[in-house]
Amino acid sequence: MEQHQVWAYQTKTHNVTLSSMDIPALAADDILVQNQAIGINPVDWKFIKANPINWSNGHVPGVDGAGVIVNVGAKVDSKMLGRRVAYHTSLKCHGSFAEFTVLNAARVMTLPDNLSFERAAALPCPLLTAWQAFEKIPLTKQREVLIVGFGAVNNLLTQMLNNAGYVVDLVSASLSQALAAKRGVRHLYREPSQVTQKYFAIFDAVSSKNAAALVPSLKANGHIICIQDRIPAPIDPAFTRTISYHEIALGALHDFGDRQDWQILMQQGEALLTLIAQGKMAIAEPDIFRFEQMMEALDHSEQTKSKTVLSLNQ
Repeated sequence: MEQHQVWAYQTKTHNVTLSSMDIPALAADDILVQNQAIGINPVDWKFIKANPINWSNGHVPGVDGAGVIVNVGAKVDSKMLGRRVAYHTSLKCHGSFAEFTVLNAARVMTLPDNLSFERAAALPCPLLTAWQAFEKIPLTKQREVLIVGFGAVNNLLTQMLNNAGYVVDLVSASLSQALAAKRGVRHLYREPSQVTQKYFAIFDAVSSKNAAALVPSLKANGHIICIQDRIPAPIDPAFTRTISYHEIALGALHDFGDRQDWQILMQQGEALLTLIAQGKMAIAEPDIFRFEQMMEALDHSEQTKSKTVLSLNQ
Protein backbone atom coordinates (compact mmCIF):
# COMPACT_ATOMS: atom_id res chain seq x y z
CA MET A 1 0.00 0.00 0.00
CA GLU A 2 1.28 3.46 -0.88
CA GLN A 3 2.55 5.61 1.96
CA HIS A 4 2.56 9.35 2.55
CA GLN A 5 4.16 11.78 4.97
CA VAL A 6 2.17 12.90 8.01
CA TRP A 7 2.74 14.85 11.19
CA ALA A 8 1.82 12.18 13.74
CA TYR A 9 0.79 12.84 17.34
CA GLN A 10 3.00 11.58 20.18
CA THR A 11 1.18 10.99 23.45
CA LYS A 12 4.26 11.09 25.68
CA THR A 13 5.57 14.42 24.46
CA HIS A 14 2.24 16.05 23.49
CA ASN A 15 3.77 16.98 20.17
CA VAL A 16 3.90 15.87 16.54
CA THR A 17 6.71 14.28 14.56
CA LEU A 18 7.17 13.84 10.82
CA SER A 19 6.37 10.23 9.99
CA SER A 20 5.06 7.98 7.23
CA MET A 21 1.89 5.90 7.17
CA ASP A 22 -0.22 4.00 4.67
CA ILE A 23 -2.82 5.97 2.73
CA PRO A 24 -6.11 4.53 4.05
CA ALA A 25 -8.54 2.66 1.82
CA LEU A 26 -11.64 4.65 0.89
CA ALA A 27 -15.15 3.86 2.04
CA ALA A 28 -17.86 4.07 -0.60
CA ASP A 29 -18.73 7.71 0.21
CA ASP A 30 -15.15 8.89 0.69
CA ILE A 31 -12.73 10.93 -1.38
CA LEU A 32 -8.95 11.28 -1.16
CA VAL A 33 -7.59 14.83 -1.23
CA GLN A 34 -3.95 15.51 -2.05
CA ASN A 35 -3.29 18.50 0.16
CA GLN A 36 -1.72 21.56 -1.43
CA ALA A 37 -2.02 23.73 1.68
CA ILE A 38 -2.83 23.15 5.35
CA GLY A 39 -4.46 25.71 7.65
CA ILE A 40 -3.44 25.97 11.30
CA ASN A 41 -6.06 27.05 13.83
CA PRO A 42 -5.81 27.62 17.60
CA VAL A 43 -7.75 24.40 18.16
CA ASP A 44 -4.85 22.50 16.56
CA TRP A 45 -2.09 23.56 18.93
CA LYS A 46 -4.47 23.56 21.91
CA PHE A 47 -5.42 19.92 21.29
CA ILE A 48 -1.83 18.92 20.57
CA LYS A 49 -0.78 20.29 23.97
CA ALA A 50 -3.72 19.03 26.03
CA ASN A 51 -5.08 15.99 24.11
CA PRO A 52 -8.59 16.42 25.59
CA ILE A 53 -10.14 13.64 23.47
CA ASN A 54 -7.34 11.12 24.03
CA TRP A 55 -5.73 10.84 20.62
CA SER A 56 -3.61 7.72 20.31
CA ASN A 57 -0.02 7.62 19.10
CA GLY A 58 0.09 8.29 15.37
CA HIS A 59 -3.13 10.29 15.14
CA VAL A 60 -2.90 12.99 12.44
CA PRO A 61 -4.14 16.39 13.74
CA GLY A 62 -5.38 19.30 11.64
CA VAL A 63 -8.92 20.40 10.76
CA ASP A 64 -8.43 22.70 7.75
CA GLY A 65 -6.91 22.05 4.35
CA ALA A 66 -7.16 22.63 0.62
CA GLY A 67 -6.11 20.46 -2.27
CA VAL A 68 -7.14 18.31 -5.23
CA ILE A 69 -9.36 15.22 -5.23
CA VAL A 70 -7.23 12.34 -6.56
CA ASN A 71 -9.38 9.31 -5.75
CA VAL A 72 -13.04 8.59 -5.01
CA GLY A 73 -15.02 5.81 -3.34
CA ALA A 74 -17.36 3.44 -5.13
CA LYS A 75 -20.48 5.60 -4.59
CA VAL A 76 -18.85 8.93 -5.46
CA ASP A 77 -19.24 10.52 -8.90
CA SER A 78 -15.93 10.20 -10.75
CA LYS A 79 -16.47 13.72 -12.08
CA MET A 80 -15.16 14.91 -8.72
CA LEU A 81 -11.67 13.74 -9.67
CA GLY A 82 -9.36 16.70 -10.17
CA ARG A 83 -11.67 19.14 -8.35
CA ARG A 84 -10.00 21.84 -6.25
CA VAL A 85 -11.54 21.83 -2.77
CA ALA A 86 -11.21 23.17 0.77
CA TYR A 87 -12.47 21.40 3.87
CA HIS A 88 -12.95 21.35 7.63
CA THR A 89 -12.69 17.88 9.12
CA SER A 90 -13.43 16.32 12.49
CA LEU A 91 -10.88 16.33 15.32
CA LYS A 92 -11.71 12.65 15.84
CA CYS A 93 -10.47 11.57 12.39
CA HIS A 94 -7.05 11.71 10.77
CA GLY A 95 -6.82 15.32 9.66
CA SER A 96 -5.03 17.73 7.38
CA PHE A 97 -1.46 17.56 8.75
CA ALA A 98 -0.53 15.16 5.96
CA GLU A 99 0.15 14.86 2.25
CA PHE A 100 -3.24 13.16 1.76
CA THR A 101 -6.51 13.32 3.72
CA VAL A 102 -9.57 11.05 3.47
CA LEU A 103 -12.88 12.92 3.66
CA ASN A 104 -16.57 12.35 3.17
CA ALA A 105 -17.44 13.50 -0.35
CA ALA A 106 -20.32 15.67 0.90
CA ARG A 107 -18.08 17.67 3.27
CA VAL A 108 -15.87 19.67 0.93
CA MET A 109 -16.22 23.07 -0.73
CA THR A 110 -15.31 23.58 -4.38
CA LEU A 111 -12.86 26.46 -4.81
CA PRO A 112 -13.19 29.38 -7.22
CA ASP A 113 -10.54 29.15 -9.92
CA ASN A 114 -8.82 32.37 -8.79
CA LEU A 115 -8.59 31.49 -5.09
CA SER A 116 -5.18 30.05 -4.19
CA PHE A 117 -4.83 26.90 -2.11
CA GLU A 118 -2.93 28.87 0.53
CA ARG A 119 -5.69 31.46 1.00
CA ALA A 120 -8.36 28.75 0.86
CA ALA A 121 -6.68 26.61 3.54
CA ALA A 122 -6.77 29.57 5.94
CA LEU A 123 -10.53 29.90 5.68
CA PRO A 124 -12.76 26.89 6.49
CA CYS A 125 -12.73 27.06 10.31
CA PRO A 126 -13.09 30.86 10.73
CA LEU A 127 -15.38 31.24 7.71
CA LEU A 128 -17.84 28.51 8.67
CA THR A 129 -17.73 29.51 12.35
CA ALA A 130 -18.57 33.10 11.42
CA TRP A 131 -21.44 31.92 9.23
CA GLN A 132 -22.90 29.73 11.97
CA ALA A 133 -22.72 32.66 14.39
CA PHE A 134 -24.39 34.95 11.84
CA GLU A 135 -27.22 32.46 11.31
CA LYS A 136 -28.12 32.34 14.99
CA ILE A 137 -30.04 35.61 14.95
CA PRO A 138 -33.19 36.43 12.98
CA LEU A 139 -33.25 39.27 10.47
CA THR A 140 -35.62 41.77 12.10
CA LYS A 141 -35.98 45.54 12.41
CA GLN A 142 -33.83 45.36 15.55
CA ARG A 143 -30.46 45.78 13.89
CA GLU A 144 -27.99 47.03 16.52
CA VAL A 145 -25.47 44.33 17.43
CA LEU A 146 -22.22 44.19 19.40
CA ILE A 147 -19.16 42.07 18.59
CA VAL A 148 -16.56 41.47 21.30
CA GLY A 149 -13.04 40.55 20.18
CA PHE A 150 -11.53 40.86 16.73
CA GLY A 151 -9.76 37.96 15.06
CA ALA A 152 -10.23 35.93 11.88
CA VAL A 153 -13.78 34.87 12.82
CA ASN A 154 -15.06 38.29 13.86
CA ASN A 155 -13.40 40.00 10.90
CA LEU A 156 -15.62 37.87 8.66
CA LEU A 157 -18.66 38.09 10.95
CA THR A 158 -18.47 41.90 10.98
CA GLN A 159 -18.63 41.97 7.19
CA MET A 160 -21.49 39.45 7.04
CA LEU A 161 -23.55 41.50 9.49
CA ASN A 162 -22.84 44.77 7.71
CA ASN A 163 -23.74 43.26 4.35
CA ALA A 164 -27.05 42.10 5.84
CA GLY A 165 -27.89 45.60 7.07
CA TYR A 166 -27.06 45.34 10.76
CA VAL A 167 -25.50 48.24 12.66
CA VAL A 168 -22.29 46.86 14.17
CA ASP A 169 -20.43 48.11 17.23
CA LEU A 170 -17.27 46.36 18.36
CA VAL A 171 -15.12 45.91 21.49
CA SER A 172 -11.40 45.45 20.85
CA ALA A 173 -8.29 46.71 22.60
CA SER A 174 -6.10 46.24 19.51
CA LEU A 175 -8.18 46.96 16.40
CA SER A 176 -7.22 50.24 14.74
CA GLN A 177 -9.81 52.94 14.16
CA ALA A 178 -8.90 52.91 10.47
CA LEU A 179 -9.61 49.19 10.04
CA ALA A 180 -12.77 49.45 12.14
CA ALA A 181 -14.05 52.19 9.84
CA LYS A 182 -13.08 50.13 6.79
CA ARG A 183 -15.13 47.22 8.12
CA GLY A 184 -18.14 49.47 8.70
CA VAL A 185 -18.02 49.51 12.51
CA ARG A 186 -20.11 52.34 13.97
CA HIS A 187 -18.55 52.53 17.45
CA LEU A 188 -15.24 51.00 18.50
CA TYR A 189 -14.95 50.44 22.26
CA ARG A 190 -11.66 49.55 23.91
CA GLU A 191 -13.21 47.62 26.82
CA PRO A 192 -16.69 46.31 27.72
CA SER A 193 -17.07 48.87 30.55
CA GLN A 194 -17.42 51.58 27.88
CA VAL A 195 -20.59 49.98 26.51
CA THR A 196 -23.66 51.84 27.76
CA GLN A 197 -26.47 51.00 25.33
CA LYS A 198 -28.55 47.85 24.89
CA TYR A 199 -28.22 45.54 21.89
CA PHE A 200 -30.43 43.10 20.03
CA ALA A 201 -27.52 40.62 19.83
CA ILE A 202 -24.04 40.30 21.27
CA PHE A 203 -21.38 38.02 19.75
CA ASP A 204 -18.60 37.20 22.21
CA ALA A 205 -15.33 35.57 21.10
CA VAL A 206 -13.51 35.83 24.45
CA SER A 207 -14.91 33.38 27.01
CA SER A 208 -18.09 32.16 28.66
CA LYS A 209 -17.34 34.36 31.69
CA ASN A 210 -16.95 37.40 29.47
CA ALA A 211 -20.14 36.58 27.59
CA ALA A 212 -22.09 36.16 30.83
CA ALA A 213 -20.96 39.60 31.99
CA LEU A 214 -22.34 41.10 28.76
CA VAL A 215 -25.87 39.72 29.18
CA PRO A 216 -27.11 42.89 30.99
CA SER A 217 -26.33 44.82 27.80
CA LEU A 218 -29.02 42.94 25.87
CA LYS A 219 -32.51 44.19 25.04
CA ALA A 220 -35.62 42.17 25.83
CA ASN A 221 -35.77 39.05 23.63
CA GLY A 222 -32.12 39.59 22.74
CA HIS A 223 -29.47 37.04 21.79
CA ILE A 224 -26.09 36.19 23.30
CA ILE A 225 -23.86 34.16 20.96
CA CYS A 226 -20.77 32.47 22.43
CA ILE A 227 -18.09 31.80 19.84
CA GLN A 228 -15.73 30.60 22.58
CA ASP A 229 -17.15 28.14 25.13
CA ARG A 230 -20.76 28.47 26.34
CA ILE A 231 -22.74 30.06 29.18
CA PRO A 232 -23.63 27.03 31.33
CA ALA A 233 -26.83 28.41 32.89
CA PRO A 234 -29.20 31.36 32.29
CA ILE A 235 -28.09 34.64 33.84
CA ASP A 236 -31.52 36.25 34.16
CA PRO A 237 -34.43 34.81 36.14
CA ALA A 238 -37.20 33.20 34.12
CA PHE A 239 -39.81 35.46 32.50
CA THR A 240 -37.73 38.61 32.71
CA ARG A 241 -35.90 39.64 29.52
CA THR A 242 -36.36 36.18 27.94
CA ILE A 243 -33.07 36.26 26.06
CA SER A 244 -31.79 33.41 23.88
CA TYR A 245 -28.46 31.69 24.54
CA HIS A 246 -26.43 30.32 21.64
CA GLU A 247 -23.20 28.34 21.36
CA ILE A 248 -21.04 27.80 18.27
CA ALA A 249 -19.03 24.65 17.52
CA LEU A 250 -18.31 23.25 14.07
CA GLY A 251 -17.74 19.87 15.68
CA ALA A 252 -21.48 19.57 16.33
CA LEU A 253 -22.16 18.98 12.65
CA HIS A 254 -19.45 16.31 12.45
CA ASP A 255 -21.11 14.39 15.26
CA PHE A 256 -24.80 15.15 14.74
CA GLY A 257 -25.28 16.72 11.29
CA ASP A 258 -26.97 14.82 8.47
CA ARG A 259 -26.31 15.00 4.73
CA GLN A 260 -28.75 17.90 4.27
CA ASP A 261 -27.07 19.89 7.04
CA TRP A 262 -23.71 19.48 5.34
CA GLN A 263 -25.09 20.26 1.90
CA ILE A 264 -26.49 23.57 3.14
CA LEU A 265 -23.30 24.50 5.00
CA MET A 266 -21.01 23.61 2.10
CA GLN A 267 -23.17 25.55 -0.39
CA GLN A 268 -23.05 28.62 1.83
CA GLY A 269 -19.32 28.15 2.34
CA GLU A 270 -18.78 28.07 -1.43
CA ALA A 271 -20.80 31.26 -1.83
CA LEU A 272 -18.65 32.99 0.79
CA LEU A 273 -15.42 31.72 -0.82
CA THR A 274 -16.63 33.24 -4.09
CA LEU A 275 -17.18 36.61 -2.39
CA ILE A 276 -13.64 36.46 -1.01
CA ALA A 277 -12.20 35.51 -4.40
CA GLN A 278 -14.07 38.47 -5.93
CA GLY A 279 -12.68 40.86 -3.33
CA LYS A 280 -16.13 41.49 -1.83
CA MET A 281 -15.08 40.15 1.57
CA ALA A 282 -11.66 40.97 2.98
CA ILE A 283 -9.36 38.60 4.85
CA ALA A 284 -5.91 38.91 6.37
CA GLU A 285 -3.34 37.21 4.16
CA PRO A 286 -1.90 34.14 5.90
CA ASP A 287 1.72 33.69 6.90
CA ILE A 288 3.05 30.76 4.88
CA PHE A 289 5.48 28.02 5.95
CA ARG A 290 6.69 24.85 4.22
CA PHE A 291 5.26 21.45 5.13
CA GLU A 292 8.55 20.54 6.82
CA GLN A 293 8.25 23.61 9.09
CA MET A 294 5.24 22.36 11.07
CA MET A 295 6.81 23.00 14.48
CA GLU A 296 7.74 26.58 13.58
CA ALA A 297 4.28 27.15 12.09
CA LEU A 298 2.47 25.89 15.20
CA ASP A 299 4.59 28.11 17.40
CA HIS A 300 4.03 31.08 15.07
CA SER A 301 0.27 30.58 15.19
CA GLU A 302 0.25 30.43 18.98
CA GLN A 303 2.61 33.34 19.58
CA THR A 304 1.32 35.80 16.96
CA LYS A 305 -2.35 34.69 16.73
CA SER A 306 -2.07 35.42 13.00
CA LYS A 307 -3.45 33.10 10.35
CA THR A 308 -0.81 30.48 9.51
CA VAL A 309 -0.68 28.09 6.56
CA LEU A 310 1.66 25.32 5.43
CA SER A 311 2.21 25.08 1.69
CA LEU A 312 3.10 21.77 0.04
CA ASN A 313 3.97 23.59 -3.19
CA GLN A 314 7.06 25.42 -1.91
